[in-house]
Amino acid sequence: MIVSLVYQLARKLLAVPAVLLRRDVTKEAELLVLRHENAVLSRQLTRPRRYSPADRLWLAALSSLLPRRRWAQVFPVTPATLLAWHRRLITRKWDYSMRRRKPGRPPAASAVRALAQRLARENPRWGCRRIQGELVRLGHRIGATTVWEILTAAGLDPAPRRSGPTWREFLTEQAHGVIACDFVHVDLVDLRRVYALVFLDHGTRRLHVAGITAHPTASWTVQQARNLASELGAHVD
Repeated sequence: MIVSLVYQLARKLLAVPAVLLRRDVTKEAELLVLRHENAVLSRQLTRPRRYSPADRLWLAALSSLLPRRRWAQVFPVTPATLLAWHRRLITRKWDYSMRRRKPGRPPAASAVRALAQRLARENPRWGCRRIQGELVRLGHRIGATTVWEILTAAGLDPAPRRSGPTWREFLTEQAHGVIACDFVHVDLVDLRRVYALVFLDHGTRRLHVAGITAHPTASWTVQQARNLASELGAHVD
């Protein structure tokens, strides 16, 4: 009796590895069948296949699990196709073409434009805000930015000098001490948008990436500028 129980127990224990190996063989066989079926269907299709958004999401998730050398035999799309899907997804997310746009401000009247240019020529020390204030006192409702656009289009330089070096000449002379800054945005794979603060040294044409954040604030920007000034060892105006 005891010998029979030991025999039955030994058979059960030895059957476990066989079952596990059989499962692995079954999975491999199923994969071979699916691969062959995929190859047969690929030969029969004459038009490009269209994938639903769920199909694209699934293929994009599986793309990182396959080695690149196996894509041609197994994967139905190329890496360029995955990148094109991502670009179209980003484009649809940030597409504002269907939004209703408000009309812009009407252009300034020709008489007001001529008056602004006359005030600028006759008063070389008046800036855009002073000229805008005088126009408002005369009954013309106009903004300082519009005055600046009028003077710029007419070729009038900013006050206090209406003639002299151009803005390009000024930047060329002062390039060694001028650092420009701006934000650039980057869209991640999960459609989150982050902002990078960059500084451009006009003298050396060197670009410095100060930091990246999803929520830029004034205090954060000032601190990044201070960090850059400390690294360069120079005073930044």
